[in-house]
Amino acid sequence: MAFPTRSGGMIDRHISQRGFARLALLLCALAATPITPAVAADASAWSQDLKSAVRLIAGASTAGDAALRAGVEVKMQPGWHTYWRYPGDAGVPPRFDFSGSDNVRSAKVRYPAPVLFKDGGGQSIGYSDSVIFPVQVVPRDAGKPVILRLKLDYAVCEKLCIPAEARAELPLTAGPSANDILLVAAEAKVPAPVAAAELELTAKRVNDAAKPLVAVDLKTPSGGQALVFVEGPSAEWALPIPKPAQGAPAGRQHFGFELDGLPPGVSPKGAFELTFTVVEGGRAVEIKTHLD
Repeated sequence: MAFPTRSGGMIDRHISQRGFARLALLLCALAATPITPAVAADASAWSQDLKSAVRLIAGASTAGDAALRAGVEVKMQPGWHTYWRYPGDAGVPPRFDFSGSDNVRSAKVRYPAPVLFKDGGGQSIGYSDSVIFPVQVVPRDAGKPVILRLKLDYAVCEKLCIPAEARAELPLTAGPSANDILLVAAEAKVPAPVAAAELELTAKRVNDAAKPLVAVDLKTPSGGQALVFVEGPSAEWALPIPKPAQGAPAGRQHFGFELDGLPPGVSPKGAFELTFTVVEGGRAVEIKTHLD
């Protein structure tokens, strides 16, 4: 046997006995060195697209909580935005797929409060610059390793929209993470569920037209201008964005929207549940109420 030398020549197989002894000592030392098991990283590699990039980040888990904390971070070039779970007049909502994960029973994505954009001839709902979607991950077996694998289909828009796709992978543990502060900030932006009575929110039909007008009345404690978004009982609904209306007394606001964008076969005169997201005064809440 021969081995290459630095100069490109070969070392003869007749290695000295002393050389073999040194090699044997080195191999013994390596064998005695304990191998440290791989540990979960704080973030995956970035999955790059034309105008955006996506990665998974890890968060520290609360003691005694069976769920693990993670986040999907999306960064966009200046002037570009992506969409909320309901995009508004136009756009594409993100589609999160965690089905390729290891030892994951469920992965629930939570959406930070969005903002409103002028998008072509209408308005859209989403996020500019960057956003982190918190994810609550429940393992199938708490005693086994968890590997979160994401496939994300989404769109980013400036004047035109570009479809994008991302794939990322991240082992998760309950241990500390350098990105926990980012995840905590994102979780704080997720609208908190509250009862309709807290903001004294009401939604009522005001006429009997083919597309009845719905009037929304709510309290605005800070006195600021609120943003209100409305969703139907399922993703097949595409209700208009409520528009501010005149005539509200101090400390309250009025909005209105037509019952348009209902799924085929659903009567606009029926009774169903609506979900309102209200963003006002640095606070965001989510309210479910019935429209009878």
